[in-house]
Amino acid sequence: MNIMQCTLCKKPFQPLVGKVCNECLRKLDEDFILVRDYIYENKRADIDKVAEDTGVSKQAILHLLKEGRLIIDDIAGVGSILLCEVCKKPIKTGRMCEDCKKNVAFSMQKNIEGSKQPESQKKNEPLGRGTAKVKNS
Repeated sequence: MNIMQCTLCKKPFQPLVGKVCNECLRKLDEDFILVRDYIYENKRADIDKVAEDTGVSKQAILHLLKEGRLIIDDIAGVGSILLCEVCKKPIKTGRMCEDCKKNVAFSMQKNIEGSKQPESQKKNEPLGRGTAKVKNS
């Protein structure tokens, strides 16, 4: 049995998916609707104002941003609210900027392609080069 601590309420729970317990997940869904509707009507509100007026914690709003469920509209006005976890550049949503996502995807693809080569080719050939054999007639 795998037990972990909920990232939001800190209670232990048995995870099915993610790092948030079912109770907090249901609450996040409710909070998302509140925050989304508030932001549609108050486009210039900062995170402190959104949290104060909706009653949703800043921690929950940040979680929704990192999940990609909310997007910061005006990145210039947010300072360091949400930063890429790799290069620390300000981002609007998620955990990584587009450049870092591309770099991670490229690295993963390169590793996948490298692991598909037969063992004999991996040892004798430089990565990314193939050999062609010509039959003599």
